[in-house]
Amino acid sequence: MKRSKWYSDKDFLNVQKIDAHIHMNTRHSYFNEVARENNFTLLSINTEVPEYPLLPDQQEIILEQQSHFDQSVFHLTSFDTSGISEEGWSEKALEYVKESIDKGACGVKVWKNIGMDLKREDGSFVMICDREFDEIFGYLEARSIPVLGHIGEPRNCWLPIEEMTVDNDRNYYSQHPEFHMYHHPEYPGYNDLINSRDQLLENHPDLLFIGAHLGSLEWSVDEVAIRLDKYSNLYVDLTDRICHLQYQSFSERNKIKDFFYAYQDRIIYGTDLEFFDGHTRADVFRESQNVWMRDWKYFVTDEEMVVPALDSPVEGLKLEASVVDKIYRENAKKCYRI
Repeated sequence: MKRSKWYSDKDFLNVQKIDAHIHMNTRHSYFNEVARENNFTLLSINTEVPEYPLLPDQQEIILEQQSHFDQSVFHLTSFDTSGISEEGWSEKALEYVKESIDKGACGVKVWKNIGMDLKREDGSFVMICDREFDEIFGYLEARSIPVLGHIGEPRNCWLPIEEMTVDNDRNYYSQHPEFHMYHHPEYPGYNDLINSRDQLLENHPDLLFIGAHLGSLEWSVDEVAIRLDKYSNLYVDLTDRICHLQYQSFSERNKIKDFFYAYQDRIIYGTDLEFFDGHTRADVFRESQNVWMRDWKYFVTDEEMVVPALDSPVEGLKLEASVVDKIYRENAKKCYRI
Protein backbone atom coordinates (compact mmCIF):
# COMPACT_ATOMS: atom_id res chain seq x y z
CA MET A 1 0.00 0.00 0.00
CA LYS A 2 1.28 3.46 -0.91
CA ARG A 3 2.21 5.56 2.10
CA SER A 4 0.18 8.72 2.71
CA LYS A 5 1.93 12.06 2.38
CA TRP A 6 0.46 13.10 5.72
CA TYR A 7 0.00 11.69 9.18
CA SER A 8 -3.09 12.22 11.31
CA ASP A 9 -3.55 12.19 15.05
CA LYS A 10 -4.64 8.56 14.65
CA ASP A 11 -1.19 7.58 13.35
CA PHE A 12 0.51 8.52 16.61
CA LEU A 13 0.79 5.00 18.03
CA ASN A 14 1.93 3.48 14.72
CA VAL A 15 4.94 5.74 14.15
CA GLN A 16 8.29 5.00 15.77
CA LYS A 17 9.40 8.10 17.66
CA ILE A 18 12.24 9.31 19.88
CA ASP A 19 11.80 11.73 22.76
CA ALA A 20 15.39 12.94 22.70
CA HIS A 21 15.33 15.03 25.87
CA ILE A 22 13.86 13.61 29.06
CA HIS A 23 15.10 13.16 32.63
CA MET A 24 14.57 9.76 34.22
CA ASN A 25 15.44 10.24 37.89
CA THR A 26 13.56 7.21 39.10
CA ARG A 27 14.14 3.50 39.43
CA HIS A 28 10.50 2.82 38.64
CA SER A 29 9.88 1.37 35.20
CA TYR A 30 6.71 3.39 34.56
CA PHE A 31 8.18 5.88 32.10
CA ASN A 32 9.81 3.19 29.99
CA GLU A 33 6.61 1.17 29.96
CA VAL A 34 4.47 4.13 28.92
CA ALA A 35 7.02 5.10 26.27
CA ARG A 36 6.92 1.61 24.75
CA GLU A 37 3.13 1.67 24.72
CA ASN A 38 3.33 4.91 22.73
CA ASN A 39 6.09 3.72 20.39
CA PHE A 40 8.72 6.03 21.88
CA THR A 41 12.41 5.45 22.46
CA LEU A 42 13.79 7.69 25.23
CA LEU A 43 17.02 9.65 25.56
CA SER A 44 17.55 10.54 29.22
CA ILE A 45 19.81 13.47 30.02
CA ASN A 46 22.10 13.41 33.06
CA THR A 47 22.72 16.97 34.16
CA GLU A 48 23.75 19.17 37.10
CA VAL A 49 20.28 20.41 38.08
CA PRO A 50 20.52 21.00 41.86
CA GLU A 51 17.35 19.10 42.76
CA TYR A 52 18.43 16.04 40.74
CA PRO A 53 20.53 13.21 42.20
CA LEU A 54 24.30 13.60 41.95
CA LEU A 55 25.70 12.76 38.51
CA PRO A 56 27.11 9.33 39.53
CA ASP A 57 23.70 8.46 41.01
CA GLN A 58 21.91 9.61 37.84
CA GLN A 59 24.26 7.41 35.84
CA GLU A 60 23.60 4.43 38.09
CA ILE A 61 19.84 4.92 37.71
CA ILE A 62 19.88 5.16 33.93
CA LEU A 63 22.27 2.23 33.50
CA GLU A 64 19.91 0.12 35.60
CA GLN A 65 17.00 1.24 33.43
CA GLN A 66 18.93 0.40 30.28
CA SER A 67 19.69 -3.07 31.59
CA HIS A 68 15.94 -3.76 31.77
CA PHE A 69 14.89 -1.84 28.64
CA ASP A 70 17.68 -2.52 26.17
CA GLN A 71 17.52 -0.47 22.95
CA SER A 72 14.54 1.58 24.09
CA VAL A 73 16.26 3.96 26.50
CA PHE A 74 19.59 5.74 26.00
CA HIS A 75 21.37 8.53 27.85
CA LEU A 76 23.78 11.45 27.80
CA THR A 77 26.35 12.03 30.50
CA SER A 78 27.67 15.28 31.96
CA PHE A 79 30.53 16.36 34.23
CA ASP A 80 30.80 17.97 37.64
CA THR A 81 31.72 21.66 37.35
CA SER A 82 32.35 22.16 41.06
CA GLY A 83 36.01 22.83 41.76
CA ILE A 84 36.53 24.18 38.27
CA SER A 85 39.20 26.58 39.57
CA GLU A 86 41.20 23.76 41.15
CA GLU A 87 44.31 22.38 39.51
CA GLY A 88 43.62 19.21 37.55
CA TRP A 89 39.88 19.84 37.27
CA SER A 90 39.65 19.43 33.48
CA GLU A 91 41.57 16.13 33.55
CA LYS A 92 39.26 14.80 36.25
CA ALA A 93 36.13 15.95 34.41
CA LEU A 94 37.33 14.48 31.13
CA GLU A 95 38.14 11.16 32.78
CA TYR A 96 34.55 10.94 34.05
CA VAL A 97 33.26 11.69 30.55
CA LYS A 98 35.47 8.98 29.04
CA GLU A 99 34.31 6.42 31.59
CA SER A 100 30.67 7.35 30.95
CA ILE A 101 31.08 7.00 27.19
CA ASP A 102 32.65 3.59 27.75
CA LYS A 103 29.57 2.64 29.79
CA GLY A 104 27.27 3.56 26.93
CA ALA A 105 26.54 7.29 27.08
CA CYS A 106 25.64 8.66 23.63
CA GLY A 107 27.08 12.11 24.26
CA VAL A 108 27.59 14.89 26.81
CA LYS A 109 25.25 17.53 28.25
CA VAL A 110 26.34 20.99 29.42
CA TRP A 111 23.91 23.07 31.46
CA LYS A 112 22.96 26.70 32.01
CA ASN A 113 24.89 26.93 35.30
CA ILE A 114 27.79 27.62 32.94
CA GLY A 115 27.37 31.33 32.30
CA MET A 116 24.57 31.89 34.81
CA ASP A 117 25.88 30.55 38.11
CA LEU A 118 29.38 29.07 37.91
CA LYS A 119 32.11 31.44 39.10
CA ARG A 120 35.85 31.41 39.58
CA GLU A 121 37.45 32.17 42.91
CA ASP A 122 37.88 35.80 41.83
CA GLY A 123 34.11 36.13 41.32
CA SER A 124 34.15 36.16 37.51
CA PHE A 125 31.57 34.07 35.66
CA VAL A 126 32.76 31.01 33.74
CA MET A 127 31.40 31.03 30.18
CA ILE A 128 31.02 28.04 27.90
CA CYS A 129 33.70 29.31 25.48
CA ASP A 130 36.33 29.76 28.20
CA ARG A 131 39.66 27.96 28.33
CA GLU A 132 38.62 25.71 31.23
CA PHE A 133 36.60 23.57 28.79
CA ASP A 134 39.05 23.48 25.86
CA GLU A 135 40.47 20.05 26.66
CA ILE A 136 37.02 18.50 27.07
CA PHE A 137 35.52 19.98 23.92
CA GLY A 138 38.69 19.24 21.96
CA TYR A 139 38.42 15.58 22.94
CA LEU A 140 34.71 15.41 22.00
CA GLU A 141 35.26 17.29 18.73
CA ALA A 142 38.04 14.96 17.62
CA ARG A 143 35.87 11.90 18.22
CA SER A 144 32.56 13.26 16.86
CA ILE A 145 30.90 12.80 20.26
CA PRO A 146 27.80 15.02 20.38
CA VAL A 147 27.29 17.78 22.93
CA LEU A 148 23.83 18.88 24.00
CA GLY A 149 24.08 22.43 25.28
CA HIS A 150 21.56 24.32 27.40
CA ILE A 151 23.24 27.72 27.51
CA GLY A 152 21.13 30.67 28.65
CA GLU A 153 17.40 30.89 29.21
CA PRO A 154 14.43 32.10 27.17
CA ARG A 155 14.87 35.72 26.19
CA ASN A 156 11.76 36.40 28.29
CA CYS A 157 13.95 35.90 31.35
CA TRP A 158 15.53 39.30 30.68
CA LEU A 159 12.24 41.10 29.98
CA PRO A 160 9.67 42.63 32.36
CA ILE A 161 6.81 40.27 33.16
CA GLU A 162 4.34 42.31 31.08
CA GLU A 163 6.55 42.01 27.99
CA MET A 164 6.93 38.21 28.15
CA THR A 165 5.31 36.25 25.36
CA VAL A 166 4.05 33.01 26.94
CA ASP A 167 2.15 32.27 30.14
CA ASN A 168 4.51 29.62 31.51
CA ASP A 169 7.38 32.12 31.55
CA ARG A 170 5.21 34.84 33.08
CA ASN A 171 4.02 32.49 35.79
CA TYR A 172 7.44 31.02 36.56
CA TYR A 173 9.36 34.26 36.82
CA SER A 174 6.57 35.92 38.78
CA GLN A 175 6.90 33.16 41.37
CA HIS A 176 10.72 32.99 41.19
CA PRO A 177 12.06 36.55 40.96
CA GLU A 178 15.47 35.27 42.10
CA PHE A 179 15.82 33.64 38.66
CA HIS A 180 14.32 36.58 36.72
CA MET A 181 17.39 38.14 35.14
CA TYR A 182 15.57 41.40 34.42
CA HIS A 183 16.12 42.14 38.11
CA HIS A 184 19.76 41.00 38.12
CA PRO A 185 21.88 43.18 35.83
CA GLU A 186 24.98 42.02 37.73
CA TYR A 187 24.69 38.68 35.91
CA PRO A 188 25.71 38.07 32.27
CA GLY A 189 23.07 39.32 29.83
CA TYR A 190 21.11 37.31 27.29
CA ASN A 191 23.36 38.32 24.39
CA ASP A 192 26.46 37.55 26.45
CA LEU A 193 25.31 33.95 26.82
CA ILE A 194 24.27 33.52 23.20
CA ASN A 195 27.57 35.00 22.05
CA SER A 196 29.52 32.68 24.35
CA ARG A 197 27.82 29.65 22.80
CA ASP A 198 28.46 30.99 19.30
CA GLN A 199 32.10 31.59 20.21
CA LEU A 200 32.40 27.97 21.34
CA LEU A 201 31.19 26.89 17.90
CA GLU A 202 33.75 29.19 16.30
CA ASN A 203 36.50 27.73 18.49
CA HIS A 204 35.48 24.13 17.74
CA PRO A 205 34.02 24.13 14.21
CA ASP A 206 33.89 20.32 13.98
CA LEU A 207 32.08 19.88 17.29
CA LEU A 208 28.68 18.23 16.85
CA PHE A 209 26.52 20.51 18.99
CA ILE A 210 22.79 20.30 19.64
CA GLY A 211 21.38 23.56 20.97
CA ALA A 212 18.85 22.55 23.60
CA HIS A 213 15.58 24.50 23.76
CA LEU A 214 15.97 25.83 20.20
CA GLY A 215 19.42 27.02 21.16
CA SER A 216 17.86 29.57 23.54
CA LEU A 217 16.77 31.45 20.41
CA GLU A 218 13.17 30.33 20.82
CA TRP A 219 11.77 33.83 20.27
CA SER A 220 12.78 34.00 16.59
CA VAL A 221 13.09 31.28 13.97
CA ASP A 222 15.06 33.82 11.94
CA GLU A 223 17.73 33.89 14.65
CA VAL A 224 17.82 30.09 14.79
CA ALA A 225 18.16 29.96 11.00
CA ILE A 226 21.11 32.38 11.05
CA ARG A 227 23.04 30.01 13.32
CA LEU A 228 22.04 26.87 11.44
CA ASP A 229 23.27 28.46 8.22
CA LYS A 230 26.52 29.60 9.80
CA TYR A 231 27.43 26.48 11.80
CA SER A 232 27.19 23.31 9.76
CA ASN A 233 27.50 21.01 12.80
CA LEU A 234 24.78 22.74 14.81
CA TYR A 235 21.39 21.15 15.44
CA VAL A 236 18.60 22.31 17.73
CA ASP A 237 16.07 20.45 19.82
CA LEU A 238 12.53 21.65 20.45
CA THR A 239 12.48 20.77 24.12
CA ASP A 240 10.04 22.84 26.17
CA ARG A 241 10.02 25.65 23.57
CA ILE A 242 7.30 24.55 21.16
CA CYS A 243 4.95 27.08 22.74
CA HIS A 244 7.29 29.84 21.53
CA LEU A 245 6.94 28.57 17.97
CA GLN A 246 3.19 28.47 18.47
CA TYR A 247 3.26 32.07 19.68
CA GLN A 248 5.11 33.10 16.52
CA SER A 249 2.73 31.12 14.36
CA PHE A 250 -0.20 33.31 15.44
CA SER A 251 1.00 35.95 13.01
CA GLU A 252 3.51 34.05 10.87
CA ARG A 253 2.31 30.48 10.55
CA ASN A 254 3.75 30.06 7.06
CA LYS A 255 7.15 31.27 8.25
CA ILE A 256 7.16 28.62 10.98
CA LYS A 257 6.20 25.95 8.44
CA ASP A 258 8.91 27.14 6.07
CA PHE A 259 11.45 26.95 8.90
CA PHE A 260 10.65 23.28 9.49
CA TYR A 261 10.86 22.44 5.81
CA ALA A 262 14.10 24.38 5.31
CA TYR A 263 15.83 22.84 8.35
CA GLN A 264 14.09 19.49 8.52
CA ASP A 265 17.46 17.71 8.82
CA ARG A 266 18.62 19.81 11.80
CA ILE A 267 15.68 19.77 14.24
CA ILE A 268 15.14 17.16 16.98
CA TYR A 269 12.02 16.48 19.03
CA GLY A 270 12.23 16.43 22.83
CA THR A 271 9.98 17.34 25.75
CA ASP A 272 11.96 17.77 29.00
CA LEU A 273 9.57 15.41 30.77
CA GLU A 274 11.01 14.46 34.16
CA PHE A 275 9.90 11.88 36.68
CA PHE A 276 11.04 10.93 40.17
CA ASP A 277 10.32 8.06 42.55
CA GLY A 278 7.32 9.91 44.00
CA HIS A 279 5.42 9.79 40.70
CA THR A 280 2.88 7.04 40.18
CA ARG A 281 2.28 5.21 36.92
CA ALA A 282 -0.92 7.23 36.52
CA ASP A 283 1.08 10.45 36.90
CA VAL A 284 3.56 9.36 34.26
CA PHE A 285 0.87 8.23 31.85
CA ARG A 286 -1.23 11.37 32.22
CA GLU A 287 1.57 13.92 31.88
CA SER A 288 3.45 12.21 29.06
CA GLN A 289 0.26 11.54 27.09
CA ASN A 290 -0.85 15.16 27.41
CA VAL A 291 2.47 16.51 26.18
CA TRP A 292 3.11 13.95 23.45
CA MET A 293 -0.38 14.09 21.95
CA ARG A 294 -0.58 17.89 22.07
CA ASP A 295 2.76 18.22 20.25
CA TRP A 296 1.86 15.56 17.70
CA LYS A 297 -1.40 17.30 16.89
CA TYR A 298 0.41 20.60 16.35
CA PHE A 299 2.90 19.10 13.91
CA VAL A 300 0.71 16.73 11.89
CA THR A 301 -2.71 18.43 11.69
CA ASP A 302 -4.02 21.86 10.76
CA GLU A 303 -6.63 21.77 13.50
CA GLU A 304 -7.13 24.63 15.92
CA MET A 305 -5.97 23.68 19.39
CA VAL A 306 -5.64 25.10 22.87
CA VAL A 307 -2.21 24.96 24.51
CA PRO A 308 -1.45 25.78 28.17
CA ALA A 309 1.13 28.52 27.55
CA LEU A 310 -1.03 30.68 25.28
CA ASP A 311 -4.25 32.57 25.83
CA SER A 312 -5.67 31.93 22.34
CA PRO A 313 -6.05 28.77 20.24
CA VAL A 314 -3.33 28.04 17.68
CA GLU A 315 -3.56 26.26 14.33
CA GLY A 316 -1.47 23.16 13.71
CA LEU A 317 1.30 23.17 11.10
CA LYS A 318 0.39 19.96 9.23
CA LEU A 319 3.91 19.02 8.19
CA GLU A 320 4.46 16.24 5.67
CA ALA A 321 5.07 12.80 7.12
CA SER A 322 8.62 12.68 5.76
CA VAL A 323 9.49 15.83 7.72
CA VAL A 324 7.78 14.56 10.86
CA ASP A 325 9.82 11.35 10.66
CA LYS A 326 13.06 13.32 10.61
CA ILE A 327 12.10 15.53 13.52
CA TYR A 328 10.69 12.71 15.62
CA ARG A 329 13.22 9.99 14.82
CA GLU A 330 15.82 10.20 12.09
CA ASN A 331 17.72 13.31 13.21
CA ALA A 332 18.12 12.01 16.76
CA LYS A 333 19.29 8.64 15.44
CA LYS A 334 21.90 10.36 13.31
CA CYS A 335 23.20 12.78 15.96
CA TYR A 336 23.21 10.45 18.94
CA ARG A 337 23.80 7.19 17.02
CA ILE A 338 20.75 5.61 18.57
